[in-house]
Amino acid sequence: MTMLNCLLSAWYGTPLISANNLLVTTTNGTGAAFALVYVLIFLKYAPNNERRKISALFFLNIAIYIAVALISMLGFHGNSRKNFCGIAATVVSILMYGSPLSIITQVIRTKSVEFMPFWLSFFVALSCGSWLTYAVIGKDLFIEISAGVGLILGIVQLILYAVYRRVTRDDNDNSNV
Repeated sequence: MTMLNCLLSAWYGTPLISANNLLVTTTNGTGAAFALVYVLIFLKYAPNNERRKISALFFLNIAIYIAVALISMLGFHGNSRKNFCGIAATVVSILMYGSPLSIITQVIRTKSVEFMPFWLSFFVALSCGSWLTYAVIGKDLFIEISAGVGLILGIVQLILYAVYRRVTRDDNDNSNV
């Protein structure tokens, strides 16, 4: 999801889609490159069943990106092209930021933050706060929406971390005795 988010956001920021958004393109282009390297390293060392699953997801991401790029260039012009790409990037961004929701339910159920790293939650909130500031200053509604949702979800994760940080697996195991 991160790679697809970065690809679509980088595409949204290009001058072909929206003016004066080169920072969005360069930042997300760099993020897409990092995500690609991560996926390739994972594929090199993953067991065969995981390799097949992640390869399929990788090619699905590439297909979605190509489809959005082609549809935007061939089917839309001007502001409608920007809206189409902005909506696509926003939806994928919200899905990416929402992916920890399964971990959040696990944290609440187990009362343990064992599977929710603090630093990931912290930097998601920090990054979304930075992007939200950028979007408000630049009056970019699409980035505002996705960064706002991401910031809220990041803050929720940090609150859960604060609530359950001192609970260990042993505490949970003994409470069932």
